[in-house]
Amino acid sequence: MMLYFRGCTAREKETSIVDATKKLLKRFNIDYYTLDDENCCGSVLLRTGFEKEAKKQIKKNSKIFKGQKILTSCAGCYKTLSEDYNNLDVIHISMVLDKILKNYKFKKKLNVTYHDPCHLSRHCGVTEEPRNVINLFANLVEMEDIKDNSLCCGAGGGVKSAYPQIANQLSKDRVNQALKTNAESLITTCPFCKLNLKNKDMEVLDLTEFVLRCIDE
Repeated sequence: MMLYFRGCTAREKETSIVDATKKLLKRFNIDYYTLDDENCCGSVLLRTGFEKEAKKQIKKNSKIFKGQKILTSCAGCYKTLSEDYNNLDVIHISMVLDKILKNYKFKKKLNVTYHDPCHLSRHCGVTEEPRNVINLFANLVEMEDIKDNSLCCGAGGGVKSAYPQIANQLSKDRVNQALKTNAESLITTCPFCKLNLKNKDMEVLDLTEFVLRCIDE
């Protein structure tokens, strides 16, 4: 049984990601549980320079996480739990979906594009798994800058809170790249990215929301 670590942004702001993830886990008979008193993984503290506070948070969480297989929805949580904690068994939802769906075949209807979250792609090298999943359901039309050269959405590292104008401009730049593909939807694999890339011209979905919609059609 896996511990599904939802992460702060999905748990508090982008709850539809949590809902979609739970429905997919149930659909494919994957046993999981969540923590009623889930705390932050410490990612934001680390990226904004509060290392002392982050270490306290990591120490506290490590007692709970010991011996668990941990599933994350968030790219930032995945990076933090897999690189800043000691010897945790962590997997991102895109990697789970890639494994359980690879033998499925679906009729491709949509043209979509994909935004690589910084923490998942250039930090952890997870670039193919989300694309494998998307290609099962849709025609993936790539943007100009992708994978480890992807443009940042602007939300991470405390930028959204400290420098909102910069965060908004980065988001506009990335959305403009997405619009140039003429895709119908923009898919990503991080709640932070989804939150900051939302716009009036193109639908933005988490990978779990996209997969669930395609399966239910």
